[in-house]
Amino acid sequence: MSSTQRNTLILKMANSLNSLKQKKLTASLHHFIQHSIAMVSDAASTIEGLKATQHFLNCLGRYGNTPFLFPLYGLGEIPQCFCRMCAVFGGTYCLRHSVECLVVDKESKRCKAVIDGRGQRISCENVIVEEGYLPQECCKHVQYQQISRAVLITDRSVLKAETDQQISILTVPPFEPGQPTVRVIELCSSTMTCMPGTYLVHLTCVSRRSAREDLAPVVSKLFVQDLKQENETTEGEEEEEKPHVLWALYFNMRDSSSVVKRAYADLPVNVYPCSGPDSALDCDHTVSEAKSIFEQLFPGEEFCPPAPNPEDIIYDGEGGPPRDAGFGSPATAEPSEEINAEISAGDQSTKEAETECSTKASQGEDDTPESSSPKQEENDPPDSVNDEQPEDSQ
Repeated sequence: MSSTQRNTLILKMANSLNSLKQKKLTASLHHFIQHSIAMVSDAASTIEGLKATQHFLNCLGRYGNTPFLFPLYGLGEIPQCFCRMCAVFGGTYCLRHSVECLVVDKESKRCKAVIDGRGQRISCENVIVEEGYLPQECCKHVQYQQISRAVLITDRSVLKAETDQQISILTVPPFEPGQPTVRVIELCSSTMTCMPGTYLVHLTCVSRRSAREDLAPVVSKLFVQDLKQENETTEGEEEEEKPHVLWALYFNMRDSSSVVKRAYADLPVNVYPCSGPDSALDCDHTVSEAKSIFEQLFPGEEFCPPAPNPEDIIYDGEGGPPRDAGFGSPATAEPSEEINAEISAGDQSTKEAETECSTKASQGEDDTPESSSPKQEENDPPDSVNDEQPEDSQ
């Protein structure tokens, strides 16, 4: 699909989001455009629908037919890969060091250092922190949104397919007016997030009530939670076999993605809070927030440049890095001529010392009588033991 065709399709969809009923589209087509392509709620504006549709279409054809990618072992691998790249280029990580407090200068209102859980003071120029670690005094005036979430482990997939190894994404529109749109993501065992023969299911929506009240109707619609529900079928009506819920967890969590920095009270000027997880399907807000903080700290620098070829990396000082470069085989540096000369001199001195010791040992063996053998020396007690023995034993 060319860029012109995509823009034309986006424009038509964006116009139809406000006038789908006037265009006399069927309910199925209306549902498909809104929930499967744009993936927006009923309250979304035309601009929001336009951006969401453009984002969906721009992702098509990048890595196959689907516009989605999911990392093995879960989303925690995404920040881990950035941490790995940071460590390769000189970043230092202090593991098992919790931050207890900040040292703030009264005059400049800047954080000068942090105190860890061991009482150690670590100087700093800036602090980037997830907002959940901020003290309650800073967050007392912040108005948070809430997210309802459920995590399920099931015995089979919701999607009837030839293979049982796929990732399924489902958007469930509201059953009744006022209810939230629920997004369902089902992960198979090949994603390395669950045991073979089971599936990991995430349900997420914007909170209206508690997580169980928001998500239980969708769970009952798609899954069998207990034997009682499985036996409740209408007479003369055959119900399709549904996956069984082996384990379920419902919880609410706060969404700080819409909170700006000035909403936090008495926050030092060089402390930058980051929001936690939100209800969106992608990580666009997280990347945008990271880019904004980076541009404030390092104006004019390129944000997240592509990783260079290991052969093109130039290290400061003579020789290469003493550790693994992180992109493949360990990087080994050839020693310089000076080091080679020192090693050669050291080898020569070692050889001379060994020759001298062997000569002395040969002379000692010639002068020593046969009775003084190493066996006799082993039988003699050490000096410390002789000192402890009583005098009459001598």
